[in-house]
Amino acid sequence: MRICLSEDGDETHARAVLTTGDTAYVTGRGAARRHPVDRPVPETGDELAVSRALEDLAIRLHDVAADAIVAPAGPVEA
Repeated sequence: MRICLSEDGDETHARAVLTTGDTAYVTGRGAARRHPVDRPVPETGDELAVSRALEDLAIRLHDVAADAIVAPAGPVEA
């Protein structure tokens, strides 16, 4: 797993990439922006952006797993 951070002024962007055993990967993205009245604490923006990227990654990974479960079995017949 890799987490990449980039900052541009008061904005922080994070990308969390989970690489599986082969060349497949799942990516989550997150961002944070400092409000003008907040103190400039870069670590807080990093933490928020990374947590949002990990949350996005978890949702995407769940979708991949759900698709893998349904695909071999085919649709459920009533």
